[in-house]
Amino acid sequence: MATKLAIAQRLKKNLGELLESSSSSASGSDYETLFADLNETLEEYLDPQSISDIFKATIFGANAHKGQKRKSGEDFIYHPMAVAKILGEMHMDSRTIIAAILHDVIEDTDTTLKQLEKKFGREIAHLVNGVSKVSHLEERTSRKDAEAISFGKMFMATADDIRVIIIKLADRLHNMSTLDSLDRGRQDRIARQTLEIYAPVACRLGMYDLALKLEDLGFQRLYPWRYKTLSRAVRTTSSARKKMVRRASKQISDALANDDIEVSIVGKSLYNIYRSMGKSGIALDDIKDIYSIRIITHTRKQCYEAIGVAHEVFRPLPGNFKDFIAIPKTNGYQSLHTMIVGPNGQAIEIQVQTRAMHVIARSGVASLNMPDEVLNDEGLPTRHLAHEWVSSVVESHELSSSSGEFMEHLKTALFPDDVYVFTPKGDIKRLPVGATALDFAYSVHTDIGNESIGAIVNDQPVPLHEVLNNGDRIEIKTRKPANPNISWLDFVTTSRAKTAIRHHFSTRRCQQARQFGKKLLFTALLNMGYKKRRIPETEKNRLLEDLKIDNWNQLLSDIGSGSRLPLLVARQLLELSSDEIETPGTATTADLTIEGTENLIVTHAQCCHPVPGDKIFGIYSTGKGLVVHRNQCSDADTRSQPLENCVHLNWSKDVVGSYEVSLIAEIADEPGILWKVAGIIANHNSNINGITMNGEPSGTARLSILLLVLNTQHLSRIIRDMESESTVYKVYRP
Repeated sequence: MATKLAIAQRLKKNLGELLESSSSSASGSDYETLFADLNETLEEYLDPQSISDIFKATIFGANAHKGQKRKSGEDFIYHPMAVAKILGEMHMDSRTIIAAILHDVIEDTDTTLKQLEKKFGREIAHLVNGVSKVSHLEERTSRKDAEAISFGKMFMATADDIRVIIIKLADRLHNMSTLDSLDRGRQDRIARQTLEIYAPVACRLGMYDLALKLEDLGFQRLYPWRYKTLSRAVRTTSSARKKMVRRASKQISDALANDDIEVSIVGKSLYNIYRSMGKSGIALDDIKDIYSIRIITHTRKQCYEAIGVAHEVFRPLPGNFKDFIAIPKTNGYQSLHTMIVGPNGQAIEIQVQTRAMHVIARSGVASLNMPDEVLNDEGLPTRHLAHEWVSSVVESHELSSSSGEFMEHLKTALFPDDVYVFTPKGDIKRLPVGATALDFAYSVHTDIGNESIGAIVNDQPVPLHEVLNNGDRIEIKTRKPANPNISWLDFVTTSRAKTAIRHHFSTRRCQQARQFGKKLLFTALLNMGYKKRRIPETEKNRLLEDLKIDNWNQLLSDIGSGSRLPLLVARQLLELSSDEIETPGTATTADLTIEGTENLIVTHAQCCHPVPGDKIFGIYSTGKGLVVHRNQCSDADTRSQPLENCVHLNWSKDVVGSYEVSLIAEIADEPGILWKVAGIIANHNSNINGITMNGEPSGTARLSILLLVLNTQHLSRIIRDMESESTVYKVYRP
């Protein structure tokens, strides 16, 4: 370990480099305090070289975030350094600390992933990228969908390296402590997300200390009145109970008569008290575990011995002994729990665990960074169960048909109350309370679930919807081929089973869509006189290349599901297969705004001027390509057209550019009216391509205007503001 003098000298050198590289307005003393706090934490367990690497990363991060401020007004680098300190207090490795310091550079600066990888290596770059939100999303992507997509990306990165989620949780903890500068709406949204997602994730990974801090901050921010009221009530009513629990703990400690065994009192968090009251509908006085006795031993054997001593001193309450050492909780938590009848006849909870179990219970997967001799191999269940759970979340993400479905599954997986059942070989399976025999089948393997036809529970045949109980022994009866029933979704409870069933039917729908699309395409081809019995691979490949589609099955699925028009695809294929028909030229930018018309000549009808947002259809005409009309266009005579030449169209999701539209305005014929109308249009960033005015004897006039708009919403705003002008009587599209 470096001497204090060496630490001070290195700190001063690093501080000078940071101040030199940053245009920050922060004073040297501000940075010195930041550096000193972080340095003091890191010196407890890291070597000088690792700390030096961390400070170099800090300088890089400060330079990358140069000029950036948080909403609070402080330099942005304060936040990643604070996150690094949180992780340092958890004794995370130096690469995790560096990734924490750099965790916003990809998302909020011009630094690229490749640059980060070149400077700090692939491992750190992977951690930073995993924590970063997905940056390139469609403009119309909702906030909820964007959050779900980013959560999915984060869990996929976590499956490769659990440290990704640990960094993200520390990031959220610091953000929760600095919400005051945000508006109330954002504060509530972040606090709610913290209570619904981040705190449960921390708990699910065994990181109880971090989860409790997140819950406390979220509860205090989202329900400030309830927080203050409950806090006051607990302080007022719990003092007598605490004295009684202290008295019981003293008696147990004296009976143990072992200085190496620690006996202490622990209190239940405010948020957990609040949840207990809401979940069970009970009063504060009826909660038995506001204060509990915790016994910390050295060995597992001592845990069971300590429970025996406690039961000798105080009578145990029947049915309240739980052995989480033999069967750990879903997050790897291990302990013995019992309930005794204490002084004055009040029930008291006792928790008994080894020191290693206690460390893991507080830090969860974050404790796995500690040496094996500290954990004595008792961290292995936590490591395995965390990886198993993250993998199940990733699988759910990959199989979910929508972001909303993924978030539903994630929230379900975060709050499991478990039952323990046995396979025919005697292996233990953990399932949520309310799980059915079919949930068990899917927990074994997706194929087992899909092929299930019945179950045998405790040697008795039962239906697949049978709800399982603790200790049940289950055998699943299967039959090939797989034949799931959509009604299974009505009774399965696990996200794994729901996702697998939905995925099966989604895959089946894709197969049916391909078959239907093939039929539609060949029908269209036959109606156009296509003579070949099979489409040559060369023609398929050319068509796929023109349409920018990866494979033929995808094209057939698109046709079968209605997202592509068989008539238009058939025409393109005919043009590609004939030497006498010239392939249409490359579509312009405007051509690409109609779904399913890639590489076709597309024109917008001048009679009705369709713009994005209008309901539209197309008339195919030789030499003109596809002419797009508004549905209510009176000039488009569909009755004189062959049925196969008229097609329903949809605008593409990524429409860009401006579109010409015609407006008629009935106005007062007075000086300055044209200037007013033109000013309104200009205020909406729209250009006028043409304007004519015809006066009437009544003193009114009729304006015909050609202008450019982005879509119908843009046009509606222009019409609204024009009609708000007192000298404009009416505005409409012809």
